[in-house]
Amino acid sequence: MIQVGFKSNKGVRRANNEDAYFVVPSENVYIVADGVGGNKSGEIASRTAVSCIAEYIRENPIREIKKETELKKYLMDCMDMANKKIYSLAYKHPENQGMATTALIAYVAGESAYIVNVGDSRAYICRDRKLSCITVDHTYVNTLLQQNIITQEEAETHDGKHMITRAVGGDAVIEPDFFRIDIQSDDILLLCTDGLYNEVREDIIAKTLSGPGTMHEIASALVDKANRCGGRDNITLVCLKI
Repeated sequence: MIQVGFKSNKGVRRANNEDAYFVVPSENVYIVADGVGGNKSGEIASRTAVSCIAEYIRENPIREIKKETELKKYLMDCMDMANKKIYSLAYKHPENQGMATTALIAYVAGESAYIVNVGDSRAYICRDRKLSCITVDHTYVNTLLQQNIITQEEAETHDGKHMITRAVGGDAVIEPDFFRIDIQSDDILLLCTDGLYNEVREDIIAKTLSGPGTMHEIASALVDKANRCGGRDNITLVCLKI
């Protein structure tokens, strides 16, 4: 049994919401995306990504996949189909040239969670009131961090903080990351765009996730905290309590 909560908000400073999400509780699949591109192209990209992935899952039931290698290919195929669709739309419509999106898919089956991501939308697990990030940001700043060129403190204020190095629709071919983690009762999985974690400290996120309330109430509380901390970007999150 999974308790689900979700919320999306344009934030305080943005005119429109270029984030998108989709939940398929019957299949235990959850999707979050954060679009980029001018002229509302980011909005088109994120919504195209989640609709393509959701359509693929409807037409190809994921519950029939049992082996991890096959499941990995299945989720990679979801991303590839979305990538081709967005890349093609950008090519056909010059006004949408350069549009792309992050994409994050989580599938829960038995005692495991399978996660595929491109970009800097994140998946976290909260266990025993401690928050751990599962995914790795595909950003210029994170590349510098991994190469020990800058410190964590320098990364917080770096000019290239929001520059993503991988995105769905950005190139003809993409390289998603794949993760499998063990889950147990009372774990909470959090899928979110950078509008949340860039505004709210991880210890505050962990405390909120571990507090009282339904997953919907907690999702709303996290969005409110992000907006009170500045709300400089769109905020989207999905909370899953096992």
